[in-house]
Amino acid sequence: MREPPAMIRTDQPQARLRTSLVAAWLRQWSLQLMVLPALALILVFSYFPMYGVIIAFQNYSVFKGFWVSPWVGLKHFSDFFHSPELYVVMRNTLVISFLKLFFGFPAPILLAILLNEVRYKWFKQIVQTITYLPHFISWVIVANFAITLLSTDNGSLNMLLQGIGVIDQPIPYLSVPHYFWTIIVTTNVWKEIGFASIVYLAAIASIDPHLYESAAMDGASRFRMMYLITLPCILPVVVIFFILAIGNLLNAGFDDLLLLGVNPALRDVSDVIDTYVYRLGIRLNRYSFATAVGLFKAVVSVGLLTLANFWARRSGNSLW
Repeated sequence: MREPPAMIRTDQPQARLRTSLVAAWLRQWSLQLMVLPALALILVFSYFPMYGVIIAFQNYSVFKGFWVSPWVGLKHFSDFFHSPELYVVMRNTLVISFLKLFFGFPAPILLAILLNEVRYKWFKQIVQTITYLPHFISWVIVANFAITLLSTDNGSLNMLLQGIGVIDQPIPYLSVPHYFWTIIVTTNVWKEIGFASIVYLAAIASIDPHLYESAAMDGASRFRMMYLITLPCILPVVVIFFILAIGNLLNAGFDDLLLLGVNPALRDVSDVIDTYVYRLGIRLNRYSFATAVGLFKAVVSVGLLTLANFWARRSGNSLW
């Protein structure tokens, strides 16, 4: 008895798919070879080191190694959640992250829109160059700039305020916790605003100029064009970067906080998860505890990224 045709051809679509994938790979073998070094770098520096997270569940000893150190389960996570410093560390992390998001995220968008409205090309190039350069300056140099600017001894800001009669005595800005969050957010915005605006300028450059011409014929002002054309057209790019920013909410910073918050008087407002991990893991040799805290931060960050992407998908723009 002859079998049904459907049963005979069941595996044919899968076989054709495998054949087409192999054929596509062979046709693009030169491009595939170009990708291999990048894949190798990701594997070596991002995936292979992941086996090191097992020390978060051990009392790790550098002399015993990964496989001999005793297992302690979730002890280090429990120690972190019951730590007296937990509230201060989490508060500082979330507050600084939200301040950077609130002020630092819209700043490059606004700068890109304003630069797009500049009619003089030479002036636009000068502004772009001035705002781009701080991104390429090391945080060590930026921190020294800030320390010199805010110094009580010949600091430019104190000299200016004293000169115009606003203050009588120099203010030790980097010794008073009240000013620290403002200093951190301001220096971060100044350092990254220009470089972050490049993507938005590229998105604005891809907008069809006929939209602006039609709006001008209808009598729309430049402000209404920005609001009704520019912003909606770059919204997909804005949403993607906002999703990534939400995923980095627990990354309040490290270099800036470590260098500008070196004064022990600022510990209560400068200690975040990354500096806490550095202080306990590297300086106090509590490698397992620091790894557990870092793993906790990574898991929460992935969860925030997933939630932000789920929310963005409802508006039609998402990472996946």
